[in-house]
Amino acid sequence: MRLTVNGRNHDVDAAPDTALLYVLRNDLELNGPKYGCGLGECGACAVLIDGVAARSCVIPIEGCVGRDIVTLEGLGSREHPDPVQDAFIREQAAQCGYCLNGMIITTKALLARNAAPSEHEVLEALRYNLCRCGAHIEIVRAAMRAAGHALEARD
Repeated sequence: MRLTVNGRNHDVDAAPDTALLYVLRNDLELNGPKYGCGLGECGACAVLIDGVAARSCVIPIEGCVGRDIVTLEGLGSREHPDPVQDAFIREQAAQCGYCLNGMIITTKALLARNAAPSEHEVLEALRYNLCRCGAHIEIVRAAMRAAGHALEARD
């Protein structure tokens, strides 16, 4: 099967029902998406599929053929981070970092469909991404910064 991940085509030799997460991490060596719950509940494994945030631990690769898949690694680089990644860095919106992939991917998808969300809309979009460290305030601030809302300077 051929998958398009981060703008590149990859021929994958795996069973059609293999979870996308396993192919991304094990075959393509992309470590942005994390294995969290394995049930599509926590958001750690989120990727963009055709611009929509999706839980890669429960999506079989056969459903991804011909679709555009973007992982955290496909958003930006260390030298040129995506604006969402930059906002998370500036707001220091991580503690352990395990949920960060899902938070960033979900924020990116939100901003693609709503360039100027309210704080309530940000909270609603992120509500199904679990964080056990308690970095929620910084995560919401980062999402609001990425949306271009004025915040008190933390630079």
